[in-house]
Amino acid sequence: MQRKQVKVGNVLIGGGAPVSIQSMTNTDTKDVAKSLEQIERLKDAGCDIIRLAILDEEAAKCFGEIKKKSPLPMVADIHFDYKLAIAAIENGADKIRINPGNIGSEDKVRAVLDKAKAYKIPIRIGVNSGSLEKEIIAKYGGVTAEGMVESAIKALDYAKSFGFEDLVVSLKSADVQMNHKAHKLLADKVDCPIHIGLTEAGVGEMAEIKSAAALSALLLDGIGDTMRISLTGDPIREVILAKKVLKAIGIRKNGIDFVSCPTCGRTKVNLPEIAAKVEKELAPLSEKLEKEGKSLRVAVMGCAVNGPGEAKSADFGVACGQGEGLLISHGEILYKVPEDQICKELIKIISDS
Repeated sequence: MQRKQVKVGNVLIGGGAPVSIQSMTNTDTKDVAKSLEQIERLKDAGCDIIRLAILDEEAAKCFGEIKKKSPLPMVADIHFDYKLAIAAIENGADKIRINPGNIGSEDKVRAVLDKAKAYKIPIRIGVNSGSLEKEIIAKYGGVTAEGMVESAIKALDYAKSFGFEDLVVSLKSADVQMNHKAHKLLADKVDCPIHIGLTEAGVGEMAEIKSAAALSALLLDGIGDTMRISLTGDPIREVILAKKVLKAIGIRKNGIDFVSCPTCGRTKVNLPEIAAKVEKELAPLSEKLEKEGKSLRVAVMGCAVNGPGEAKSADFGVACGQGEGLLISHGEILYKVPEDQICKELIKIISDS
């Protein structure tokens, strides 16, 4: 389903627009200098949209100061106090994130929606498994994917009942399977853009694996118009991993797609050393191509079973044999070189192209 499109600053979400990467500052929003420094770092890492927490009126005013210099569209994250949502909008928010269920009475919700409509900015309705309404938990006998979807639909319908349609929705759980099921159930029920993520993934390698698995599965199913990977610590890691996920599953084709075989008893060269060296030598070129929105595929293969085919299907490659390598460019066989010359010659061919 192609979803409706919303605009967050200069970034389009939904409606066929590329999947955008989001993150959230972990600085005190009232510290303008530190917040701006982190936003600059996030932009350099590849972030498209940044979200900041608004805890009080002073933070809302500082949000406005940050907005004047921010290189990224800014989303205000609001809970409980509708006045802060209004203040954030007046201070230049490109989008706000709320849950109508905790903003307050109908009049307060209407005031926020009317202000967002007047300023022509979208609202993200965010539902987390850790903050489901008590009545929904009671209905389903606990926190469930079905309950999360019901909460989201209820909140969306509530906003639409006031004539507000410029909406984005998100469902987030720390449980990978529940998270996946909830998004699958939601995708067929809404036509607004979907913000995907796995909340509270944790720290370290396992958190990254869980996040990559959860978001890749959704994206490969065509679910997700914008995304955030949530990791404890420096948010730069979130952006770097999000870029890797999009690249790995082929949604973002930029930089160098490096392919090498896992090696086996047929391998007669030191392929791990060769592959690692080639990938390291190509890192600057990969960064350059990424910034230019261009891509190359390079294959370093170890034997005659899959090697020639993989190398020929890549832009550049080498198919190794007994202590030697057959260099290939765009499907054409060039020449053989001894093992100790493979890396040097392959890099030269790529650099000269």
